[in-house]
Amino acid sequence: MYDPPVRGAAIDPGPILETARLRLRPWSDDDLAPFAAMSADPEVMEHMPARLSRAQSDDLAAKIRGHMRERGFGLWAVELLRPAPAPFVGFVGLSVPHFDAPFTPCVEIGWRLARAHWGRGYATEGARAALAYGFGALALAEIVSFTTPRNLRSIAVMERLGMVRDPAEDFDHPRLPAAHPLARHVLYRLSRARWAATQAE
Repeated sequence: MYDPPVRGAAIDPGPILETARLRLRPWSDDDLAPFAAMSADPEVMEHMPARLSRAQSDDLAAKIRGHMRERGFGLWAVELLRPAPAPFVGFVGLSVPHFDAPFTPCVEIGWRLARAHWGRGYATEGARAALAYGFGALALAEIVSFTTPRNLRSIAVMERLGMVRDPAEDFDHPRLPAAHPLARHVLYRLSRARWAATQAE
């Protein structure tokens, strides 16, 4: 379980994380337009309830930035360093879900990348850096991830990260109507002990 910090506390916004090809960094205003383009892309948003308007996309970005300021970690903006630099290709990181479920409170790892950057391992690479920060600097006991059963790309990333699903923990997302086609979700978990064991291999 996750014990969130007191709201309003002054918290350092967190580090910039770098991998072989990526920089995970705080958001800037320059990220808003490419994020809005992603948020309106039907392929990117296939497993989300709806595509977002520019105003809705900007509002989501503001919430992401607020989460980072409040908690000191969040969904970092992803900048591609190599092979061909790109200033914003999506987000990867950690967040605290704002709904009640048997597994909350918790910290979730998630990602969303522009369609042009799929299939190159960026989500897995960025997520591994986020996990290392979560289990290392934040000393989290567990990190979870969840998505719809049809989101096979994200499920493949979760499994590459060593996350484990128990089908008995599949759940209906409380923010969607029970009859909604995206209501059913699968839950994957990764403990710090299991993560540490994979690092030693």
